[in-house]
Amino acid sequence: MSASYYLQYCAGRRTVMPWKRVPAYIAGVQWGTPVAVRIGYGSPEMIENAADGLEFLERRWPPERDKQYQAAKQACEGALFHSRSSSVAREAFIAAAIEAYVLA
Repeated sequence: MSASYYLQYCAGRRTVMPWKRVPAYIAGVQWGTPVAVRIGYGSPEMIENAADGLEFLERRWPPERDKQYQAAKQACEGALFHSRSSSVAREAFIAAAIEAYVLA
């Protein structure tokens, strides 16, 4: 599964939906407090839920990817598919952002 897409299985075949089209009930619970991240000198971006976190991890994360990155990615995926809590995904994302120096 590509982390930046939700795979929907219908009649034995996969159809891919971009995150922005995923309904809110699938995108996950909104985090109580958004996490502000920044790449380089850009303006801060607010990550509000596990879907946003997973998309940021997959598309915007710096090239150095370590164990915290992998843990955050797995936690966000777990939160999307309701096998982990949203708060665990948020904490894992924050830990990875601190280690990658992207927490704003």
